[in-house]
Amino acid sequence: MTDQVTQYKERIARLEGLLEINRSLVAMLDLRPLLYCIVSAARELTQTEASSILLVDRNSGQLHFEAATNLQGVRSIVVPMEGSVAGQVVQSGKSVVVSDVRNDSRTAYRQTDEQSGFVTRSILAVPLIAREKVIGVLEAMNKKEGNEFTDEDLELLTVLGDQAAVAVQNALLFQQSDLIAEMVHEMRTPLAAVVAYAELMQRPSATLEQNRQFADIILHEAERLNDMARSFLDLARLESGRAHMAQDPIDMSTVVRMVVSVVLPQADARQIGVSVELADNLLSVVGDAQRLHQAILNLLSNAVKYCRPGDNITVAASCDGSVLSVSVIDTGPGISEDALPRIFERFYRVPSAEDQAVGTGLGLTITRQIIEAHGGHITVSSEVGQGTTFTVTLPVSA
Repeated sequence: MTDQVTQYKERIARLEGLLEINRSLVAMLDLRPLLYCIVSAARELTQTEASSILLVDRNSGQLHFEAATNLQGVRSIVVPMEGSVAGQVVQSGKSVVVSDVRNDSRTAYRQTDEQSGFVTRSILAVPLIAREKVIGVLEAMNKKEGNEFTDEDLELLTVLGDQAAVAVQNALLFQQSDLIAEMVHEMRTPLAAVVAYAELMQRPSATLEQNRQFADIILHEAERLNDMARSFLDLARLESGRAHMAQDPIDMSTVVRMVVSVVLPQADARQIGVSVELADNLLSVVGDAQRLHQAILNLLSNAVKYCRPGDNITVAASCDGSVLSVSVIDTGPGISEDALPRIFERFYRVPSAEDQAVGTGLGLTITRQIIEAHGGHITVSSEVGQGTTFTVTLPVSA
């Protein structure tokens, strides 16, 4: 009798916890924190060692890890539809319980284990269904103390998954509408310039030389609009998880050298020194070389943009255990304490003393998305008059 009362109280407590979690999810519209809230709740409710959430890419139909607990460096992994538990859940729209993966023919989980260092023993996976369509999978792995998954675990994770699917769909829609609103606002300025100078060219009093100047300005603003449109699309794909990420071994020393070779002519023209410091023990990372090239290029180009003639930039790469670090260190004017917290915000541009800094204001936002999609992190430290350091950390391949 005592055991029954205890079990009843525990069940009530878990249901109350689930209710509180559902209330929190409904109020969250920021996708990244929402996803981590979901996986944390799944792990807690099922009393498991780890939990993850995978979303279906709307363009490619592939499954991507979007958030996980206790699984490092998995966001860059593409999970196949065939031969995976998550793939079966998406295709069938039904939950799957694997009590012992050693007795299961689906072996796709091994790639995740190799990448993260986690050892999967059992899996409980439920579909995330929004508007009658499976948009992803919520998984819980390894019951604590070697226990097996129960019907109650399945029930709780299913209820959480139902609420999570609605919350994720709402966050994706909000993210999309928010980006569109910001895009329209940012495009007004160059578009207004194009219209204004086109009207000036139509004036009978405009000379040939003036029209040439107006045409140059129109071309410059049109190129700005093109850059903005390309950046908007890039960011939208990255934020929604629709950007394709290759899964190849990458030699980061090669990436760094290629990036430096691209930027060096611009730096030389501005009399800015660029040096490279690569450790001998650099290990490979797994991911998309083109995307990582883009991320490091954004950081180095930014440094050149803000540095003054005579300043120096160092690109350094090293390994510490299972982490590879790439730092872009400059001796430029630095960033104020007020500006630092906003450095990765969309459209934010650090004020320049010479007022020469141009761009879409999306470069650092895109860079952070790329690094996080590879299971890494990016940090910045700076002091006015002392320069700035951006550091990217990435998990090395197992």
